[in-house]
Amino acid sequence: MHPLAQFKYCPECGSSRFKEHNGKSKKCEDCGFVYYFNSSAATVAFIMNTRGELLVCRRAKEPAKGTLDLPGGFIDLHETGEEGVAREVKEETGLSVTEAVYQFSLPNTYMYSGFLVHTLDLFFVCKVADDSRIAAMDDVADTFWLPMDRINPEEFGLESVRKGLVLYLNELVK
Repeated sequence: MHPLAQFKYCPECGSSRFKEHNGKSKKCEDCGFVYYFNSSAATVAFIMNTRGELLVCRRAKEPAKGTLDLPGGFIDLHETGEEGVAREVKEETGLSVTEAVYQFSLPNTYMYSGFLVHTLDLFFVCKVADDSRIAAMDDVADTFWLPMDRINPEEFGLESVRKGLVLYLNELVK
């Protein structure tokens, strides 16, 4: 099902004559309002400690509850990607990001509260002020340092994170 099918009524006037305009938008036949369905911006953090281990989290909530993940989440309104990744890392692990360097982006989808969420995940390599005290907070059940030789992308629950890990690991090998 196309994501626009979930929107039945015009958000401007409430009309039920909210019809497909093109493959990316719907248009109200009563008031003329056009709505484009776009991806939401999200972040993912690659954080290495001084021993060369990667910071990994275990998801506490659906989607993919119980699987491995990397710190990150949705970018709030009026935030840059760098501000968003720093805030998410702090909320989920207690660590303070001192540097965030953009690497690449990947599209992702997942079901949340019965709604298919489309995201554009922005991946950053982050440095933190003190990697000795991590804590599982917010929507994270556990957080720990994983040696690079023990990373298996298939253990990570979200498709974009699995793909991002493969890209990241391939870059480290070069």
